[in-house]
Amino acid sequence: MKHLATILSIVATSVIAIACSDSDDNAAKNDGLIDIGDGESIELTEEYYAGGVLGTVFNNTASAYEQPTPATEQGGFSQAFQNGEYLFERDFNQNKEGAFKGLGPVYVRNGCIYCHPGYGHGKRQTEYRASTHGNGYLLVIYDKQTEAYIKSVAGMPQTMAVRPFKAPVDESLIRIEWKDYTDEWGNRFPDGETYALIYPEVTIPQEAFYAPIIVTRNGQNVEVGVDEIGVKLESTIGVYGTGLLDAISDDDITAQWEKESDYFNGIGKTDALNPAYWDQANKQWVSYYKGLTGVNYVRRYTYAMSRGPLLDAAGANAIWNITNVTRSDRRYHYLDLNYNAKNHTLSYYAQKSSKDPEVQAEFYNYFPEWNKTGNVEQDIYNYLTNTELPAEMTDDDYKDFMVWHRGLAVPAARNVKTEAFQQGKKLFSEIGCAACHRPSWTTGDDEIHDPNGMLGNNDVPRYPNQKIWPYTDMVQHRLRMVNDIRTGWCRTTPLWGRGLSKICTNAEDRLHDCRARNTVEAIMWHGSSNSDARKSVENFRALSKEERAAVVKFIESI
Repeated sequence: MKHLATILSIVATSVIAIACSDSDDNAAKNDGLIDIGDGESIELTEEYYAGGVLGTVFNNTASAYEQPTPATEQGGFSQAFQNGEYLFERDFNQNKEGAFKGLGPVYVRNGCIYCHPGYGHGKRQTEYRASTHGNGYLLVIYDKQTEAYIKSVAGMPQTMAVRPFKAPVDESLIRIEWKDYTDEWGNRFPDGETYALIYPEVTIPQEAFYAPIIVTRNGQNVEVGVDEIGVKLESTIGVYGTGLLDAISDDDITAQWEKESDYFNGIGKTDALNPAYWDQANKQWVSYYKGLTGVNYVRRYTYAMSRGPLLDAAGANAIWNITNVTRSDRRYHYLDLNYNAKNHTLSYYAQKSSKDPEVQAEFYNYFPEWNKTGNVEQDIYNYLTNTELPAEMTDDDYKDFMVWHRGLAVPAARNVKTEAFQQGKKLFSEIGCAACHRPSWTTGDDEIHDPNGMLGNNDVPRYPNQKIWPYTDMVQHRLRMVNDIRTGWCRTTPLWGRGLSKICTNAEDRLHDCRARNTVEAIMWHGSSNSDARKSVENFRALSKEERAAVVKFIESI
């Protein structure tokens, strides 16, 4: 991938006047002018800077999501950024030595880029194949009775394995069926314009599971049949701009939760915020994210808000648990949820593999250096559950990967001066969308927090005191869609840059499982009778066709 050169020299305290041509879809001009589609020489207002002065690039081409932030280049991180980019884009392999070594023994993908086409949102799939570029789906396999993940596969279930091992889930048996859905309005606006809605149902038969299916009920691990578990899909979101979200202070995120508590408590809606994380009545956290350092951090990443700071969030974990490539702070394999490397609890996958005659027959051919005890069953189990394996990724490589992850810029907003943008912006707020898709935040001092204790302020790009425009409140809400996300709670997804998805990823799929194929479908999926966004959808429906188009234009320009 070749980076486009940054074509503006940005000074943090200045607003730059530039000349613009007529079309917003063209690339940057060779003469140093930027084409943002407004048709006149203007001053760049702050709203163009979606990622703030330190986090925005003026690029609306197919590589818009892949660019380094100005802070990355100004901070001297360009080479580290490129090194980290290689780690994101390349396949890992089964070699014991050399570049990109260490894949497996079981894994979710060969590398990161499969799940993040063009560094963006995953694409809707009709079949589950780990090697399909753009398949950002992760399987969510859970106990229907408790909604907890099953214990006998990993939280991100693996469907691939290196010889002689076998995949925990046989992906060839996974079935994805897309079903049509008709909402209470008949998929029709009052003026007659129509839209279509679809959603996925996923099934995995018993024979696809390598180990017994184990769930935890009343503190006991219990084997169950496939009819007692559910399967859903969650797709990846874009990785660009995540470093800027990391720069929002914990105090400011907490203040947003407090503000929303005041609002919902005031209207008597006492169950509007996730009680697993937040005490709405008393306006305080009941669950924090903790890393190896034991420090409490506010939750901010993933749909489920399962992660805290970026340096121990989805990407930092994915470079390990998606590929099962070990590193110095994680010298063990990612196997199943029952296995705890620290406490040496039982691994159902390792137990099954160690007793498998076919695995036993080939184990020493593939792992000749492994310390033999003369008991192949024990050797296999010991290898899979070893907590002192050699580090396959160096600390320098991991550091570069996190420089890249925190250094990805946000594309500048487009069409800001156009009438359609301004009308859409006004309506977006008036119909209530901005209540959850909060337009802007100002980052804090951006002191680096690494729950693993590996990186500090001088190791990655930083974004102090930047006004950014992500369009998210960093809070979880419920849309109560048919076959909804597990638990029903989902963090408000940032909207910035999503209008470039078609050109960057060749798809516009939205929402957690890619059920929305365009912006209008995404909006209408917010409209179930008891959705937290119901009123906004009712208001959207009441707009004229031209007004609805303006809202869509705005969303696809920010």
